[in-house]
Amino acid sequence: MAIDVFSRCIAGFHLSLEAPSATSVGLCLTLVASDKVPWLQQRGIEAHWPIVGKPRRLGVDNASEFHSVAFERGCAQHGITIEWRPPGQPHYGGIVERVIGTLMQLVHALPGTTFSNPSERGEYDSDKTACLTLEELERWLAVAITKYYHLRPHEGIDNEIPLHRYEQGLQALAVANKTIPIPRDPRAFLIDFLPVVRRTLQRDGITIDHITYYSNALRPWIQLRNQPSPLLIRRDPRDLSRVFVLDAENNAYLEVPYRVLSRSAITLWEHKLARKCLREQRRTAVDESSLFAAIDEMREIECKAETLTRTARRNRTRRQIAKSEGAPTIAEATSPTIDIGPVLPFDIESW
Repeated sequence: MAIDVFSRCIAGFHLSLEAPSATSVGLCLTLVASDKVPWLQQRGIEAHWPIVGKPRRLGVDNASEFHSVAFERGCAQHGITIEWRPPGQPHYGGIVERVIGTLMQLVHALPGTTFSNPSERGEYDSDKTACLTLEELERWLAVAITKYYHLRPHEGIDNEIPLHRYEQGLQALAVANKTIPIPRDPRAFLIDFLPVVRRTLQRDGITIDHITYYSNALRPWIQLRNQPSPLLIRRDPRDLSRVFVLDAENNAYLEVPYRVLSRSAITLWEHKLARKCLREQRRTAVDESSLFAAIDEMREIECKAETLTRTARRNRTRRQIAKSEGAPTIAEATSPTIDIGPVLPFDIESW
């Protein structure tokens, strides 16, 4: 959840079944910076949500996702200053914590809530009464934000209405002849915040976690073999079918797909689950073929199962969400590579 401190408007959010990560932060920031009209239209919501543009400063806590190379490098590339909350000073996060508490009060009124703790839940059967899909819950949250939270007086801003205060702020910027920078391409903006991995370039391409990626665009690099250090690569955990390799000389990303193009798109959680299954089967060697065979087998079991376990239902939902969200593709940008501006060096990130 991201909140504009001046107006108390919600600038953006990201709802997921996954644990917080650099990717979820990037997806939240992408919604913060983007025009929300298409996002609302895709979800069939008629509402006014004018908050748009790249923030100049971000206040965050000290969670690992806010100390990742992906987050720090993305902010540096877009001129965003990071202010980490001082350790042991929880009141520095009071503004965003309060809005989360307000929204959670509304969420706990929904059927299927788990309440704040087991003792409060008592004998209530959350699984049996749950009726909302994750997509429906996302729409519910968007309506709660745009049609309820933004339009009610807020004590933190002298009982002003957040949306009115935000619009007053825009008018003040206009009078001062200032504007809020907006990303030219939201997908390119998201790539700048994806998790970072570094690998050396081999004759057959780039191998990451037993999967090899190759593109003809890498041929000149392979022939020269003049890469003194590992390549900086960004990978979207929602779609491992391609990676984005930094061309430091041209300040651009190259999209590099699977070497075997017939492989299906998979998510990182599927990849990890397949590796776990193969280890449990005591496979001594895990290779690309065995990984994809295991994933295909797991998908087939989930599709045929009449009664799915909670884990299987979540896995199926994860896959559907990753497909509907659409991971970033360079083909949809205005050029075959994405201009990322000045590049600053960072250490290797382990994720």
